[in-house]
Amino acid sequence: MSAEDEEQSPYSYDSRCIFCRISNNQESGSEILHSDEDLVCFRDIRPGAPYHYLVVPKKHIGNCKTLTNEHVPLVRNMIEVGKNMLQKNHVTDLEDIRLGFHWPPFCSIGHLHLHVLAPASQLGFLSRMIYRINSYWFITADQLLERLQANTTTS
Repeated sequence: MSAEDEEQSPYSYDSRCIFCRISNNQESGSEILHSDEDLVCFRDIRPGAPYHYLVVPKKHIGNCKTLTNEHVPLVRNMIEVGKNMLQKNHVTDLEDIRLGFHWPPFCSIGHLHLHVLAPASQLGFLSRMIYRINSYWFITADQLLERLQANTTTS
């Protein structure tokens, strides 16, 4: 793929995007906890729980509303990486976690990212609002998968 094609692709690198820079090791002060061919994982700079990670595609992909059923494997992989990160850090109760995405227009960063929070029972008042299940601004990873698998529009 040429540099010109890369710039025009909706799933590429955006030098203005903080998550693109972090995933490409171009942002000092960010510790990558996991990296594979497609994803990186790092700590949220404003943790809402004792364990709060972000799982981010290395390629610039917009928010969860831009996804289609073709992205189901990506979302599943993001969930798997998030759960593995929790287990590596001795989080054993995977029933007491919150995995999800902010729903547009409530996204602070326009690069797809999965919030991985644990234990969910220890979310503070503000975090319980920000990462609230069944709200207009947050969708669980399972809810997103259901939408994508149903091949419905995510708007």
